[in-house]
Amino acid sequence: MTDFLMVDVASVTSNVSRSNFKELDLDILADKILESGGIIKPLILKEVGFEKYEVIDGHFEYYAAVKAKEKNPSEAEMVNALIVTLEKEEAVLKQAHLLKAIKTDGNQLQTVNVNKQTATDLSSSGIQEFETLNKQIDHLALQLAQESKERQKLYEYIKVIEKQIPKQITPLEAFNNLNIIDLTFRLRTSGFTDKKAVQVVESIDKERKKKKFDSLKDVVERVTIANGKKRVKGISSDKMVDIVDTWSRVLFT
Repeated sequence: MTDFLMVDVASVTSNVSRSNFKELDLDILADKILESGGIIKPLILKEVGFEKYEVIDGHFEYYAAVKAKEKNPSEAEMVNALIVTLEKEEAVLKQAHLLKAIKTDGNQLQTVNVNKQTATDLSSSGIQEFETLNKQIDHLALQLAQESKERQKLYEYIKVIEKQIPKQITPLEAFNNLNIIDLTFRLRTSGFTDKKAVQVVESIDKERKKKKFDSLKDVVERVTIANGKKRVKGISSDKMVDIVDTWSRVLFT
């Protein structure tokens, strides 16, 4: 009779105008859709073409899903839906109308303005199908709620992992922006002694405070260290090649 699917919001249309609903109401539900990871109650759709659907019931929810996609396209691209076959469309519509016409009050059902012809047309088999449909919807709602919690846990776990993944930066960025401790450690991995690494970093820090380095050649020319009474280059051209090679093979934060 029906199939549960996740369909692209862009593939769905409605023959009810969006202007029939208050934008504020749509906005509120759109936020809830984004928070929970989807619509709890699936849209009821019919297929009108290849991967094209039209809303049978749930026009308000549909426009709220559209609103959610407008707010966050990556998080609200898909919507859960119930696809109704052509031969069952009329019966499902009657069931949807009956649901709207009934108010639940404790264990009593009070019928409000139910069209007599609609009630007559609704056979017992139709009501059974309606009850089965409701159970399917409730089951799907529970699944969606659980999946939403699992997605949130996965999202939080990914964020933790991302923070632990080293970020690659270029050697020039390292010379211009790394703090003294991290830069000293990097130079040591490139074969500098502790003493020379400290001397070079002190010179780098002094020079970049005057002006940022505009190239690695600029680093070689401006960074100097004391050698007796003279000052010599802290990083030779050959050593800079070694640094670039080492840093390109190892990622650091």
